[in-house]
Amino acid sequence: MLDGYIRYNKVVYLTQYYVIWSPKYRRQLLVGNLKERLSQVIKQVCLEENATLKALEIMPDHVHLLISYSYKYPINKLVKALKGRSSNLLRKEFPELLKMPTLWTRSLFVCTVGQISEETIKEYIESQWAR
Repeated sequence: MLDGYIRYNKVVYLTQYYVIWSPKYRRQLLVGNLKERLSQVIKQVCLEENATLKALEIMPDHVHLLISYSYKYPINKLVKALKGRSSNLLRKEFPELLKMPTLWTRSLFVCTVGQISEETIKEYIESQWAR
């Protein structure tokens, strides 16, 4: 009955989020080496923040994530870390990004995901390239 739930101390929980954000002006620049490096940075930040990255798809003009994150912390803390670290590192490693005033828009989409719909969200994220 409690498959997939996280047990910690006297708490059992499952907090999952579907997150989308895009580069400034929705530019289609998340390709090639930049896409690969962004993927590495996202995985590293999730590891450091104790977030479980369940699905990741980087499209040329936006990023899709399915993340399980502790109920004790607000999701905006994790998103700020993801966008901040990736912007900082990518702009240092890819000088062409310095032409933009900022890498990411301030906008993002976040919604909570129940366990029942987790598989549906994963399938949707994975099917993005099929379009």
